[in-house]
Amino acid sequence: MQGSNSPFMSDINVTPLVDVMLVLLIIFMVTAPMMMQGVHVSLPQTTSKPLPAEQEHLIITVDGSRQIYINDYKVALDALEAKLKKIYEGHPDQKVYLRADKNVPYGIVVRVMSEVKGAGVKKLGMVTEPQEKIKKKQ
Repeated sequence: MQGSNSPFMSDINVTPLVDVMLVLLIIFMVTAPMMMQGVHVSLPQTTSKPLPAEQEHLIITVDGSRQIYINDYKVALDALEAKLKKIYEGHPDQKVYLRADKNVPYGIVVRVMSEVKGAGVKKLGMVTEPQEKIKKKQ
């Protein structure tokens, strides 16, 4: 009965706090690498002027039926990275431009961009139509 006459216990039980903190630490350690992955591309403004072409560039096209082409040659998405690696063996500084139909889902375009980046391409540009052409078509 000694406990009934004593004042309240003032010690804090930190075990549940430590358990929660360790679980959060593990969650952040697992998810942090996933957040760092991403495709970083600066999309050009549609009102910008065309860049001067000093050399021939590689153009990857995704048409409305989701077919992928390297210049004029049809390529499967699974084989895109391997083909680009072969091309880049002789030309490591070559730039790549991506043209995609506006009706192609965003996920397909991102997958193509991921394959291009996986092949070691450092400079990936996006091809758009100037705003004047868009207005004339409507």
